[in-house]
Amino acid sequence: MSTLPIGDYALLSDCNSAALVNRWGSVDWLCFPRFDSPSVFGRLLDERAGHWSIRPAGDFKASRRYRDRTMLLETTFQTPAGEVLLTDGLALGHKERGHDLGLASPHTLLRSVECVQGEVTLEMEWVPRPEYGLVLPALREVNGGMVGRGGGACLVLSSPVPLRRGGSEATATFTLRAGGTAAFALQHHVHVVTELTPWTQREIARRLEDTSKGWRGWSDMHQRYKGPWEELVHLSGRVLRALTFQPSGAVVAAVTTSLPEGAGGSRNWDYRYTWVRDASLTLDALWVAACPDEAYRFLDFLAEAAEGQLAGGRDLQIMFGIGGEHDLSEREIPHLRGWRQSLPVRVGNDAWKQRQIDVYGELLAAVHRLADKLRDLDPSTRRFLVNAAEMAAVRWNETDQGIWEVRGEPRHFLYSKLMCWVALDRAIQLADLLEAQDRVERWKAIREEIREAILTRGWSEQAQAFTQSFGSDALDASNLMMPIVGFLPATDPRMRATIDATAEHLTDRHGLVYRYRAADGLEGEEGTFLLCTFWLAQAQALAGELDAARATFERAAAFVNDVGLLAEEVDPETRELLGNFPQAFSHIGLVNAAWVISQAELRPQAPMEAPEEVMAPM
Repeated sequence: MSTLPIGDYALLSDCNSAALVNRWGSVDWLCFPRFDSPSVFGRLLDERAGHWSIRPAGDFKASRRYRDRTMLLETTFQTPAGEVLLTDGLALGHKERGHDLGLASPHTLLRSVECVQGEVTLEMEWVPRPEYGLVLPALREVNGGMVGRGGGACLVLSSPVPLRRGGSEATATFTLRAGGTAAFALQHHVHVVTELTPWTQREIARRLEDTSKGWRGWSDMHQRYKGPWEELVHLSGRVLRALTFQPSGAVVAAVTTSLPEGAGGSRNWDYRYTWVRDASLTLDALWVAACPDEAYRFLDFLAEAAEGQLAGGRDLQIMFGIGGEHDLSEREIPHLRGWRQSLPVRVGNDAWKQRQIDVYGELLAAVHRLADKLRDLDPSTRRFLVNAAEMAAVRWNETDQGIWEVRGEPRHFLYSKLMCWVALDRAIQLADLLEAQDRVERWKAIREEIREAILTRGWSEQAQAFTQSFGSDALDASNLMMPIVGFLPATDPRMRATIDATAEHLTDRHGLVYRYRAADGLEGEEGTFLLCTFWLAQAQALAGELDAARATFERAAAFVNDVGLLAEEVDPETRELLGNFPQAFSHIGLVNAAWVISQAELRPQAPMEAPEEVMAPM
């Protein structure tokens, strides 16, 4: 059973797969060769599911950071006898720069230890456990390292120090003196039939430097944000890029599965897939950085994955596998005990079967944001987007499961209606690009119908706020999006009342926002939701309440871990991070709230209301 706090982990990515490293130098999560592949190291969910640790023998202190403008992790270990620097990274392809990050990933984890001063003895444990810990690989020593085979994959560990093999694991003890280094690499291969050669020390050093240059090149090209919380915004931009699956352009919601919304509970889901909503909002948050190549690739991915659904009159599936897979059926992994015994551990996500009609709005809002970069849409993508607008026009008055994927009876969720309004509003503005001028008058009429329904059926006199669903008195933080998308000014009395009601009745004692407090058909409780807290900050800024907006933002941003990462939620009692990690939604919220506050502070005399100015360059 893993007991370490979720916030003790740092992310590595090659834009194909991801690893999580704890603050004491242990890789406790690694999926090869894709984000959604079975884990090779899975101690995050069960001690028996494998890890790879490098740490000093005896007592030490540890601190860490990301190397400037990169996703390379640098951990400094200080001991009574000396100091060493451990650098970890997932290798990018040779000389990959800019938009090509991850295009030719070698699927290799790099680890290099350098003695900075004195003399330090280190211990290494390599315990590979493919297929979520089911496989005990057969290990074989080779010149320069070790090879492990099992579960249909082959792992090659390059090591400059002698390894002691014990069953299906290997250990080593070695001493470094000032100026000395030892570099390791773990390569993943599938269906290998030829002899494999471990990498040399020189090759590992070259690959680390090349990976560093690749991330810096991307950052230099894209990191344009100037304003408050600049460092956090830039780091969030790199995290969102790190969550992108380069081969298809898909964006994962997080790199983990089954990290719970409540410790010991059963709200444990697999987030290693691409939700149309999350991916669209990611493009929004990266709108200056989302050059034509990136935007086209994402839209091409969605069009290829889903065009047939819309053309056939079916709802747009809300999520896909990162390669475009449709069937993401959920299953349990019974041999894993879960993070702090949070069971069951799940692979797959049955939410793919749900109906969520808000997705059309997020998709078309992202296209609208990127319109100046999308002048040459191919006919199939154009048809896909027109069909998305048409589905919003047809489905808006039907029930669904809502943005939060409640597993109870379908309802008329206000947020779903709001985003259907957004879908039509943005489609009207995109009519020339979509070659859909003949549909504009009909779209305008339906847009007005939706607006009237929200204003009359979504407002509760009892709650004195817009509420979760038509006819309900329950609050829902997603309604904070109403001014953010331009549906109502934040200064409208009804919107101000909703903002105030959310701040007063939908927060914990520390001022962090819950998504909702109404029954949702699931057992157990969840924590406060960081994205929703950032939404509150945005809405307050749009209403001209800048002091409140800054305070709300800083309450949420205070929960970044020591390397700037956020999970999905915060435990209202222990204040620990909860949920899958790192969470795209939370970093999207941070970016957008920082941008809105920075823009509002440029003209404090008038509240910001223009929806075109609420998404941030990175």
